Amino acid sequence: MAVMGLAGVLRGKKVRTTVSRKTVATGDRVNRQFVAERPDQLWVADFTYVSTWQGFVYVAFIIDVFAGYIVGWGSHRLGDASN
Repeated sequence: MAVMGLAGVLRGKKVRTTVSRKTVATGDRVNRQFVAERPDQLWVADFTYVSTWQGFVYVAFIIDVFAGYIVGWGSHRLGDASN
């Protein structure tokens, strides 16, 4: 593209999705061993955000390590723990 004198176009405003906080990190409670011998022995969590027409929606998941299934989830417009 640069050879042809073309450049990409950014549309919309830049969105800040994370507000950094200077806090002590939580310790590694499973020592990076993501293995379970039976269901409900070890659950892990993850979250992501999805862009919508009205802004972002944050989605959190609880995953059973043994089965690899999502055992619970929740969503909210705000990405903090107060809700």
